[in-house]
Amino acid sequence: MLDVPHDLYTAEQTRELERFASEEYNISSSELMTRAGSSALITLKYLCSKAESVLVLCGTGNNGGDGFELARQAAEEKYDVIIMQVGDKSKLTKIATAARESLLATGCKINPFKDKLPSVDIIVDAIMGVGINREPIGEYNAAIRAINQAKDTPVLSLDIPSGIDADTGIAFGNAVQATVCLNYVGLNLGLFTGDGPNYCGKVHFDSLKIPSAVYKQLRPIARRITLEKDGALLTPRKRTGHKGHYGHLLVIGGNHGMSGAARMAAEGGARVGSGLTSIASRSTHSPLMSLMRPELMSHGIEHPQDLKPLLSSANAYVVGPGLGQDIWAEGLYQKALDSNLPVVMDADALNLLSKNPQYHSNWILTPHPGEAARLLNCSVTEVQSNRLNAVKKIQQKYGGVAVLKGSGTLINNGEDLTRLSSWGNPGMASGGMGDILAGVIGGLLAQGFPLMDAACVGVALHGMAGDRAAKQDGERGMLAMDLLPHLRHLANLIF
Repeated sequence: MLDVPHDLYTAEQTRELERFASEEYNISSSELMTRAGSSALITLKYLCSKAESVLVLCGTGNNGGDGFELARQAAEEKYDVIIMQVGDKSKLTKIATAARESLLATGCKINPFKDKLPSVDIIVDAIMGVGINREPIGEYNAAIRAINQAKDTPVLSLDIPSGIDADTGIAFGNAVQATVCLNYVGLNLGLFTGDGPNYCGKVHFDSLKIPSAVYKQLRPIARRITLEKDGALLTPRKRTGHKGHYGHLLVIGGNHGMSGAARMAAEGGARVGSGLTSIASRSTHSPLMSLMRPELMSHGIEHPQDLKPLLSSANAYVVGPGLGQDIWAEGLYQKALDSNLPVVMDADALNLLSKNPQYHSNWILTPHPGEAARLLNCSVTEVQSNRLNAVKKIQQKYGGVAVLKGSGTLINNGEDLTRLSSWGNPGMASGGMGDILAGVIGGLLAQGFPLMDAACVGVALHGMAGDRAAKQDGERGMLAMDLLPHLRHLANLIF
């Protein structure tokens, strides 16, 4: 069993990897299936070490073949194994048929699927696998529903929970709610974005001993962020460093009633190391901001031209948190865009941008799915149905770096591999989290991080801080400001 890798692939790419392994290293499909069964048995023991009885539901594709192979090996180790065939056995693939026959040769019986599942210690989902591209119907749908109704029984899904698209992560109607998902050969993008994280449980991976040279022949579709590589710029500071060495971040926003958004963004930037941090907001907010957080230089701005001296002294800026969309907001927005500084576009800045699309190479756009839908003039459903495609379209239309927030945040600059963050949790679904993220990315830009590095490291630090806060005090009731002390630790690589 290998650690979960960082490179991500589509279902078709996984099949390509298997084909390369077969053609160049003479690793047959049947051998891969044998290895998959063995890996599944190891995972089963990990998931439920005291299990004695196992129910394996097998479909008609190669995923079902993996299930048959697991059942055969489990029976040989004296587990009480019950096997159910889901779907017409006459439609089994050639390799799945061979695995089924090997299982029958051991004396095991294969039962037709019945809605009422027997009581067992663990259920194995080997029904549909990564090839699904439509909603499960008939017996398949009934099998998925029956698995999910066995709520107290742990579920091991082979490759991917049945009903989940391996490429997009969307759930086609019903999908298996797995406790653990064991993915093979090419780690699938859909496990980490879209609906995938809701269904996959804990993800395990096994390459099935495919040589590393095989993977060098195929460019992944995306890559998960890792601070070990992406955080290389978070180096210890020189003992002679001073605030001028670490950049000046300007946050533009904080309209009437929304000063908190601008302040949170500014604090996010300061906590990841911006040397100086300023806020340009409504004049009525400035005294209170200075009182509550004197380290942030708060400036009351009522006219767009008042932004010019602030922009001239900044190294990067964030526009949008609490900005609004009134005349004041539009004036500051337009004046900000006159600058050539690297910029993070967030919140209402994105809404203003969607009304008058522009293309720039020196900005980072950070939309949530609703803002992404407005930027692309489509529905939120369309964005979420293929998040990878959506983030690419945003980047192509607007330039710079696009960050599509949500479970499995995606980052694309039009050149490098799309990056994915697998950190974060539902506790972060609360107001202000996006403001903190915008400030974090802006703080890294101010320190001289290139756009893509700032986006990737910023998203990683933000998600990891959220996970730390959840571990400390739980997910429910988490506030955006709860991330700040953890951000400081993580920005210093204190784990």
